[in-house]
Amino acid sequence: MAAVGIALNGRKRPAGRLQAREAAREAKRKRRRAAGGGPEEKSSRLSAALFGEDCEISRDQLYELLKYAALGKCHNATQPSWCRIYHQSHLAGVVVIVLHEMSQLHFYKFYLQFKHLRKVFRHRFILTPSTNFLASLCGEGGNLKAQNTAKGLTSTGSDCIPKSSDLQHDPIIRKYGGKKQGLTSYTLTLEEQKKNDYPVKDSPGCKGYVYTECDQPRTDSSPLFGLDCEMCLTAKGNEVTRVSLVDAQGQCLLNELVKPESTVLNYRTRFSGITKKMLLPVKTRLPEIQTRLKKMLPRDAVLVGHSLNGDLQALEMIHPSVIDTSLLFARNEGRRFKLKFLAKAVLGKEIQSEEKLGHDPAEDARAALELAQFFIEQGPAKVAELNLEMLLTTEKLAEVSQNKAALQPQGCSIQKQLNEPPHLPKPCFLDCLQVTGQKPLLLGRQELDSSDLHQSNMSTPNKQILERALEDVPLSTFSIVQFSLGPEYVASHLLAGLCEKVRSKLTDMLTIYAGPFEESFCLKSVKKEFGRCGPIQCVTVVTETNQPYVCVQYEVLEAAQLAVESLNGAEVAGSCIKVQRPVTAAMLDCDVLIKELELDVENEGVIYVAGLKKSLTETDLQEEFSQLKDLETLFLPKDLQTGKHRNCCFLKFQKSQSAVDALEVINGWTVKGSKLSSRNALASGHLWRWIWQMNHSNGKQRGNSLYEKMEQLSDREQDLRKEVKKLDQHIKKIYRRLQNNTLCVVLFPGVNSMCGSQSGLGLMGIKDDGGRNAC
Repeated sequence: MAAVGIALNGRKRPAGRLQAREAAREAKRKRRRAAGGGPEEKSSRLSAALFGEDCEISRDQLYELLKYAALGKCHNATQPSWCRIYHQSHLAGVVVIVLHEMSQLHFYKFYLQFKHLRKVFRHRFILTPSTNFLASLCGEGGNLKAQNTAKGLTSTGSDCIPKSSDLQHDPIIRKYGGKKQGLTSYTLTLEEQKKNDYPVKDSPGCKGYVYTECDQPRTDSSPLFGLDCEMCLTAKGNEVTRVSLVDAQGQCLLNELVKPESTVLNYRTRFSGITKKMLLPVKTRLPEIQTRLKKMLPRDAVLVGHSLNGDLQALEMIHPSVIDTSLLFARNEGRRFKLKFLAKAVLGKEIQSEEKLGHDPAEDARAALELAQFFIEQGPAKVAELNLEMLLTTEKLAEVSQNKAALQPQGCSIQKQLNEPPHLPKPCFLDCLQVTGQKPLLLGRQELDSSDLHQSNMSTPNKQILERALEDVPLSTFSIVQFSLGPEYVASHLLAGLCEKVRSKLTDMLTIYAGPFEESFCLKSVKKEFGRCGPIQCVTVVTETNQPYVCVQYEVLEAAQLAVESLNGAEVAGSCIKVQRPVTAAMLDCDVLIKELELDVENEGVIYVAGLKKSLTETDLQEEFSQLKDLETLFLPKDLQTGKHRNCCFLKFQKSQSAVDALEVINGWTVKGSKLSSRNALASGHLWRWIWQMNHSNGKQRGNSLYEKMEQLSDREQDLRKEVKKLDQHIKKIYRRLQNNTLCVVLFPGVNSMCGSQSGLGLMGIKDDGGRNAC
């Protein structure tokens, strides 16, 4: 009788593949037992220098890793620049698990619920949030069909014009139809504005924003105005440094430099063209710009811009009627054309020239305005006939050809260049996998169907995705499994409440109270004593009590914990004092959280050392600690604003026992007149940087709006905690099903919202025989 394989969800699976795979595993186990338990073949291993400040990974770097892991050297993939995969050819497969709508904030807010993730994955890194995460993850290339078409370009122009039957599938036609319509058909609806993070009237995240009061009903003859801003990065976030407004005739009505309210951290001169020298004499502030814009705009004005939501957020203004050219010229899979490309392809204009320093906001505002006018006048059908996707592919091919021609040695024949097959820069390696005969598996929000990446049913429950993953992932060499939080958990006001709760708890965990002291105690000696535990952010005297106490807020978790452990019950400034953290409802599980952080696999073999003199350099410390056995890396934290290093460091050892031995040696050790103290690390890697940023950033909302957000979150927090726990269990079940030597990457893509952005988080490892990752 023929055997049949049954999956957990009851669907039948081909028995042949299951039996063959199980037979291969059994044969492998027998060979190992016969050899005395030793491995029969080499195991893949992952090595990454993700320590201290080297923990932020770009999308391109992540792409490098996945491409090399999936394809290897035989398909011209190279080792990633930031980590190494040893014995890549022995990898059994690659699995990427994406947790949409989640960020690093979610991981640490629900740290105790993510039991499996924090106990298995040692390698972790920070990701910048992305609007179209999966597209950036898999490469810039389109689907396989589009690339094959691009490679088959001929000299006849008619080949580049899509047929009328093809136009029906064009995303512009699908969105707007083929007939010409007035401008009101292309303004964003309220729902579209909310979805794309536009500031909206009466939204909890927009309190304090200025409303333009342009309430008059729009008609197809309403005036269009182009708007563009340049921003710099400040302690507050993105702040406006230049504003440009142009009217429907392209005349510039406003082109003004603006002085940011907060300290500038990065002028982003390469893109903004703004320098410190330019802003020195500027006295214009944001409120003045807001007032001028309100006066300039008629009551029925329609604003036009490219990704205009970012400009309005930075301006802290709300306008009810907008046309966004990044959404108007629609693309598949949620991707967007760049303004520079659209200006050249549609208008025949060159903007954002490499020769200029930064972008010209008036030029960008005018280009966006003219693009909208072209779209309205010509209609969707004419725009679709431009075949912008094909033009973009051709442009990239031309750039590659030019680069190759420039690199060719003199005397090389043109025929040789023509015979070389063109290659797209950074093609989608999902397509490359299919070319090599491997069928990539995508489950969840976006799926593969006939070589095309398309939106799946957004309401597919995580449980159903899990069932498919348990069945299909073990049979695939490359899989992407996507889970999502429910829509009820991703609203901007809930994210703001979550952020404030985490910020508040971190502040409490970094704070200690000490006392009582005598009335005439010396505050300077108290600061000195507590400063030996680590960098202090501030010290205040508490006078509400019968005898004075001090409140000390540290910059790192280890310092606060070291103060509690070493100074509680000690004599400081002539008094025997008690040292403790604040007692609040949120802090009741603080001791459990500290213990779990200490046991986190990321902190294995890492210790924290405090009491260093600020005059000591990294070279000095490496010399001092060189006698410690198996010391691998030294990380000296720096103030992210001033660049000055703090009076503490982290030491990473190759073996956990060596770290334990080092703790005994270092405690009480004197380095150049400075007495050291140490303990196990709690936040040595990416977490240290994230805590610093959270601790030094101010929430956007204050007062009643903040408490409203936190109250709204409290109503859903218990349900959200349960959802997170389920996600951790889903990942655990998938991980258990994986073969040994499988690279597993779990990604929290990050979140962009009206209340700000939250960085993403990546965790990765190669599963070994023990079920943990091979590092």
